[in-house]
Amino acid sequence: MVSIGALLLLALPALDMKLKQPGQDDLSRDIPVVQATDRLTYAFPSEGTVHKVAVRARAGQAGQVEAALRGLIARTEGNRLFAHDQTPVIRESADHRVHTVDVGTPYPPKNPKATESLKVLRGWVPQALDEVPDAESAVGGAVAQGADFTAHLEERMPWVVGFVLLLTFGTMAVIFRSLAVAVSAVLLNLLSAAASFGVLVAVFQHSWAEGLLDFDSSGTVVSWLPLFLFVVLFGLSMDYHVFVVSRIRETALDGASVRDSVREGIVRSAGVVTSAAIVMVAVFSIFGTLNAVEFKQLGVGLAAAILLDAVVIRIFVLPALMTALGPWNWWPGGTSQTGRRPSAGPVPAEGGADAPAGPYAPSPVTGAAPDGAATRASHGDAPGHRRR
Repeated sequence: MVSIGALLLLALPALDMKLKQPGQDDLSRDIPVVQATDRLTYAFPSEGTVHKVAVRARAGQAGQVEAALRGLIARTEGNRLFAHDQTPVIRESADHRVHTVDVGTPYPPKNPKATESLKVLRGWVPQALDEVPDAESAVGGAVAQGADFTAHLEERMPWVVGFVLLLTFGTMAVIFRSLAVAVSAVLLNLLSAAASFGVLVAVFQHSWAEGLLDFDSSGTVVSWLPLFLFVVLFGLSMDYHVFVVSRIRETALDGASVRDSVREGIVRSAGVVTSAAIVMVAVFSIFGTLNAVEFKQLGVGLAAAILLDAVVIRIFVLPALMTALGPWNWWPGGTSQTGRRPSAGPVPAEGGADAPAGPYAPSPVTGAAPDGAATRASHGDAPGHRRR
């Protein structure tokens, strides 16, 4: 219970996870090129972060579209969410069907104000085109790209997570013929992944680890990372889980008690699991020394997850859970010997009598066999066998 409580506490920060696409604003502000870009953006905000508005309509509606975009530009004037150092220029395609205009915002892409300006602009564009029948519009740019990609991942992530969990449950239930093993595998691996997400959020959404890992916190987690980490971590965790539970089940099939099976299985698999975990934690930790923040987050997330899974889950939580479940671990399949190779039994002797159960070593001198039958000397021939 103490281990589970500690993992749940580690997972708590994940509830406040904020996602964002990595970009130029994630680079250290100490880099000279970044400093120059910041000064230029401050002096000319319309050339920094911009929203690209595009409208497609019939060529005969070109005048209406241009008037609608001029009205949109006028609506942004005086609004602090948008830049006002220069008037946006409306561009028209050669066939008069497509019109574009760049609307700047004085905030960097990672700033919540930039995202707010995108939402406002996406609400204003359809309103401005109400008088243009069948016109199609869209708002793009760096802010829109990050926001749309993150929204798409958040929308699809439950489907991916559900598929992985369902596949894991079905595979474990079929392999071990046990619903308890299947359910515990899903829950324990979810706990491990949640704890690693919590560590990721605690380290990178706050500034306390900036000096330790040499990065500037953007207050967010890279948007593609949680889904990627979940799939990879679940695969690695299941490797450990299948290996350890297989050793435990083998001992249970040999007739050992649940407690003895768990102890023997953990002891037999500890060396392999620990060695693999040490190698992977060492390799993943190297990513934490790289400059790009997405690689740092990837390395810290994977290293933390493997360490928690191999040490806390496999050494403390899994043995305690299986011991507490007792015989229910193998329900409904049980621990019958079906499908196991039978042990070597008595070999029938020639003449129909059963041979001794243990290994038979002929006496070096003529004497009585264990069953009382006369035997030959050790250098003699066995009856019915040709000398080679």
